[in-house]
Amino acid sequence: MYRLIASDLDETLLDDSHHVPERVRRAVTAARERGVRFVPCTGRPGPSVAPTLAELGLLGAPGEYVLGFNGGVLTENSAPEEPITSCQLPRDVARRLYARGVELGLCIHAYALGPLFVYDYLPEERTHIEGRLDIRETFARELDEAVGELTVVKLLYMSLDMDRLRAVARELDEEGLTDGLDVVYSSNRYLEFNAAGVNKGAGLLALAARLGIPREEVMAIGDNSNDVAMLQAAGLGVAVANASEEARAAAGYVCEADNNVGGVAEAIERFVLS
Repeated sequence: MYRLIASDLDETLLDDSHHVPERVRRAVTAARERGVRFVPCTGRPGPSVAPTLAELGLLGAPGEYVLGFNGGVLTENSAPEEPITSCQLPRDVARRLYARGVELGLCIHAYALGPLFVYDYLPEERTHIEGRLDIRETFARELDEAVGELTVVKLLYMSLDMDRLRAVARELDEEGLTDGLDVVYSSNRYLEFNAAGVNKGAGLLALAARLGIPREEVMAIGDNSNDVAMLQAAGLGVAVANASEEARAAAGYVCEADNNVGGVAEAIERFVLS
């Protein structure tokens, strides 16, 4: 019996209009009625998950959680502004990554625990994220000028050219700039830089231990590179039909349904409700 289900949000739990499909809502509700915990696990900050929690009936719920920033920040739904755990990129590394992104002419996201600072805010990115995050557009070419004294939790580069992002990742690796960092891709548009040891797998196992739930009773559902660690860490890793090859290879089960028609519901129906 799976007692804890962790699900990625974008391109997994949510359809392409950023809502929870009705089939998924019903499946999550039915699982929770059986005592199963359902935890969104996302690269985004916890407070940005509020609309999704409302759709799932989890908004403000005590004893229910969100794993944000790729598992690095745990919040309880009843107090999303008060992190239970947190993380940060080393400031010198964040400075160098930010400067390198400016040099490369890339759109950059610098995440603090509160606002998201976006440099070179491209129209296609504005359309993609506006209204879902607390965004501060910046024209500063240096990190400290952009974010002030705020702690940088993670940093990412955005481009719709994934081949370019992969080439940039190889280049930074060869330069030693990303040594020790957890580097992943997400949403077919982001190259993410997380502090060492910060990944969805580590965050999920820490939450399971906190709840007294063994790994064997944990299911994780995802679609992309930043989900691989939790797919491998869980007792059962599930990839939705639209998942990347990397995520599919890490999963123990690949859904027939994609994010738009309820891949998450398929997994819950098959492994929890049947």
